[in-house]
Amino acid sequence: MLEFCVLLILRRGDAYASEMIARLKDAHLIVMEGTLYPLLTRLKNDGLLSYRWEESSQGPPRKYYSITPVGHQFLEQLQSSWDEIASAVNILNDDYHSKFSSQ
Repeated sequence: MLEFCVLLILRRGDAYASEMIARLKDAHLIVMEGTLYPLLTRLKNDGLLSYRWEESSQGPPRKYYSITPVGHQFLEQLQSSWDEIASAVNILNDDYHSKFSSQ
């Protein structure tokens, strides 16, 4: 799930780790750096992400991650799986609510 969220963030444009953590936090997903950095390394090693160093006016250089063409393909697969799961859960949820709202 977290890799799906990271790829969704990077689909909109390059980002550095602290920025990704802030975006995840805005979405009410609390992720620590100790969880995110190993995931970013794995995604990079799998060819789904690339990165570049960029100077920062607010401290040391930042490592900006971007999604690769292979990463975009993988994101499409994850999106398709998510849509199927969400549809199934919505059907079950609607069944539950219709059963108990009619009582």
